[in-house]
Amino acid sequence: MNRNMNRALIGLSLAVALLLPFTLASGYHLRLANLVGIYLLLVLGLNFVLGYTGLLSFAQVGFFAIGAYTSAILTTDYGFGFWVGLCAAAGAAGLASVIIGEPVLKLRGHYFVFATFVLGEIARLVAMNWDDVTHGASGLSGIPAPTIGGFSFDTDLSFYYIVLAFVLAGIFVSARIEKSKIGRALFAIRESEIAAEAMGIRTRQAKQLAFTLSAVFAGVAGALYGPLNTVISPDVFSFDVSVIVLVSLLLGGTGTIPGAIIGTILITLLPEWLRFLNEYYMMIYGAGIVLLMGFLPKGMMGVLENIRLGKAKKRARPRLDPPGETRRTDRQPGA
Repeated sequence: MNRNMNRALIGLSLAVALLLPFTLASGYHLRLANLVGIYLLLVLGLNFVLGYTGLLSFAQVGFFAIGAYTSAILTTDYGFGFWVGLCAAAGAAGLASVIIGEPVLKLRGHYFVFATFVLGEIARLVAMNWDDVTHGASGLSGIPAPTIGGFSFDTDLSFYYIVLAFVLAGIFVSARIEKSKIGRALFAIRESEIAAEAMGIRTRQAKQLAFTLSAVFAGVAGALYGPLNTVISPDVFSFDVSVIVLVSLLLGGTGTIPGAIIGTILITLLPEWLRFLNEYYMMIYGAGIVLLMGFLPKGMMGVLENIRLGKAKKRARPRLDPPGETRRTDRQPGA
């Protein structure tokens, strides 16, 4: 029964995602939907590191920049197609994670957090100052749209289905890894790295795999971001992106795919819902995030899990006789 319900829910969600562009009021809302999909890839990538392995990383924006610039440079300056640029972006981000991960993953606690923050800033500064390759502060413009068999995905509507395809692929990969032996090893490291090592888990290799997967997801997101806006510049890859991605995962619920989806949608769209407040919306937006994180430490999925457990306890609770009332089975007629 549960399996059938899960399949029905997945089918309904997929139908909603496919039909969503035809229900949106304007191209602006469709552009937001594309942006949600790109940010969701970033959040799913961070979920491998923070949600599964328990490592707080701010390097995601750095890999995002590496992917975006690799793809944009190949397609604009060297004339390669989008698909070559996308594969190169995923490969460059993954390779960077392997090189960077060798020293960084040896660090623990706040040293690891600070190192990943520095990596994100280094990527932005390199993009800002390496004029001969990245075009410096002016960035790259005229990034071409993807094409398949002569058809160009150069509108927000057509590009939406490219983004959706990669989002579905990202969700599928995340789900497969979560249920695999690798996923169980990552969760064991999150609970206790020392205990995981005692059980024979190669924690160093497992953490590197999670770090590389997060980088590949970010690289793909970067390759999609360029054609969506046709231009990229260093200011796009600021620390704000790291905050948005991190808060999205924490709000939705770390270690869960539905949590990543819910959190990304809420955090990306919340500023748009509050724009009617004019100059006060950023203040209320920030205060709302702080309150949500304070009252929902396990995210939205934690609340849903608590509700489910509460209902399960009620169903399992035995029915007792009302107080003061005794069941009598040996009572004689007329007594």
